[in-house]
Amino acid sequence: MADPATVEAHPTEAPPAPPVSPSTDARRRHDPRARGFASDNYAGAHPEILAALALANGGHQTAYGEDEYTAHLQEVFRAHLGPAAEVFPVFNGTGANVVALQALTDRWGAVVTAESAHINVDECGAPERVGGLKLLAVPTEHGKLTPELVEREAYGFDDEHRAMPQVVSITQNTELGTVYTPEEIRAICETAHERGMAVYLDGARIANAAAALGVPLRAFTTDAGVDVLSFGGTKNGMVFGEAVVVLNPGAVRAMKHLRKLSMQLASKMRFVSVQFEALLAGDLWLRSASHANAMARRLAEGARTVDGVEILHPVQANAVFARLPHDVSERLRKRHRFYFWDEAAGDVRWVCSFDTTEEDVDGFVAALGEEMAR
Repeated sequence: MADPATVEAHPTEAPPAPPVSPSTDARRRHDPRARGFASDNYAGAHPEILAALALANGGHQTAYGEDEYTAHLQEVFRAHLGPAAEVFPVFNGTGANVVALQALTDRWGAVVTAESAHINVDECGAPERVGGLKLLAVPTEHGKLTPELVEREAYGFDDEHRAMPQVVSITQNTELGTVYTPEEIRAICETAHERGMAVYLDGARIANAAAALGVPLRAFTTDAGVDVLSFGGTKNGMVFGEAVVVLNPGAVRAMKHLRKLSMQLASKMRFVSVQFEALLAGDLWLRSASHANAMARRLAEGARTVDGVEILHPVQANAVFARLPHDVSERLRKRHRFYFWDEAAGDVRWVCSFDTTEEDVDGFVAALGEEMAR
């Protein structure tokens, strides 16, 4: 064994990072001026998020969530959602939904949800095939469940021939751009809890909902009785990453194991956690969501002035759903990217982002008017 006196002491300061030079293989392969209304996932990262990622880089930090950034993230979320909140960062929204719903159900369990819910129509069957649960989808108006709609499927708890309803899943804001009030969510939670069911909130665009309502995040989550939620970051300016947040520890079990089993445990988790810290420690989450919502309102107001365009749902967050002739949509999509929602009916979806500008919106409305006039 070496003499302790001869062993070099650990340095008190981190060594300088090695010099970085751009790779000769790296090239910008897109036009940064390109703009569209297809999805808030199309937007890049907010500059403040990129700065946070650089801050967390350099040196070594313990992997798999045992780092300083993930430890501090617990306090960041608790400041918004209450002292019982426990956050589990994951890679993406589908993963968040699968992990959370698994933690809330038994192998024979079922989840009552809106027919239009992302877990029902947009996740390639992942909740059922990967999560091993049954979805009980209910038709809704404007994508929102009500206590009465929940009760349509909340029966047969002792019937071994039927999957047992154990969870009500709502999306805030909904897939159709509408927003639940705190009172509406509280009523759903009361109905679910009276029947021994838990409530899960898919919060892929939760910041947009809070901005639209003008209330704290906990007003329609913790205080309304939600048991578990997912918290979206990617659609609000993060590079990648979502989070599962447990508000009622008694409603779940083995979250850490389920996250790993579902392939959602990030090894370099500090880079997910520091993005959430940048988003939530200040007001970046609210600034970005409020701006996206405002641009959607501007877009809807402009579209309503164009003859022949029908707005299908209340515009309460950052999405606009409209109906227009199919050929108009096809021509317009070549100028500004967006998606059909129901191609047969002519329904389309336009989504605004944290970086959507008034010029983007006004240019799109002008192009819409030109194509409708052809």
